[in-house]
Amino acid sequence: MAARINRAIELLGQDQAIFYDGPHSGHVLTHAQGVQDAGTWADYINVGMEHGAFDMAGLDAYMRGLVDGGPTASGHRTPAVIVEAPVNGTDAANVRFNAWQFRQILGRGVHGILLCQAEDPEAVRAFVEACRYPHHTIGTDPALPTPLARMRGTATGIRADPGSRFLGIGTRGRGSEPTAAAIWGVEPQDYMRRAEPWPLNPEGELLLGVKIESPEGVAHCEDIVAIPGLGFAEIGPGDLGLSLGYTSIRNDPYPPEMREARERIFAACRASRIAFLEACTPANIAARLDEGVRVIAGHSQETARVGRAHQWRAMPV
Repeated sequence: MAARINRAIELLGQDQAIFYDGPHSGHVLTHAQGVQDAGTWADYINVGMEHGAFDMAGLDAYMRGLVDGGPTASGHRTPAVIVEAPVNGTDAANVRFNAWQFRQILGRGVHGILLCQAEDPEAVRAFVEACRYPHHTIGTDPALPTPLARMRGTATGIRADPGSRFLGIGTRGRGSEPTAAAIWGVEPQDYMRRAEPWPLNPEGELLLGVKIESPEGVAHCEDIVAIPGLGFAEIGPGDLGLSLGYTSIRNDPYPPEMREARERIFAACRASRIAFLEACTPANIAARLDEGVRVIAGHSQETARVGRAHQWRAMPV
């Protein structure tokens, strides 16, 4: 019997690495594909909408297919699904203007979102706020006016000060909880309780991440990953390398300046106690796991097999 809805969070909570599959340039979003993917070897499925189509009808059908093809061998209703959103985290105004994307994605019943091109801590704060319902208060600034004071016009303000260690008020509205709850297999009210970012809320079932893939993002990475509500962060070697003049993806080994960026982002993740995502291979997975990498890219079932054996994984696949 699964302990949580989100298999990825359940494993990370046990300090087990999670391995994902799913293309960054889109995915086959049909009910039939969902039924097939319910038996995936991966711990979560990545749906790439940064470069793939923003297909909400397809995502809706796909999630229902996962339910119909489930449960998983691990006892979860579906594998976890994390969507790469199209909006870039370059500034807070851009993220707030495009917050409708997060509402649409979460309303389909997915288990997490990745914000790409994260460059500004305030953009990341706006991202987390957009994924939260306003009645949740863990991590919010206690100095913010109460809803009653705002309603009566005696005080204003729903956002934390720039540079704050707190969040502002969540801006996700109700209305999609019946569709999302049906995917999770819970009642709408229970969904609204559990649709919270982990580990900020220990009972939360949403895994939010950021991709740091530009020189500006690396320059601000410590402040970015310190934003409450994030569960993981990654270096984006493709776009970061491109900005540094490399037209081909350089992973292992990284060029010196990318190695510098990788070490800085990884250290920031350790300091903020969130997981670090990196591409791994069967040849280097054991060393990466010993180093502390916990979210594994590479789309390789063999890498997952070797890594799970190295960590003595007990949960069935």
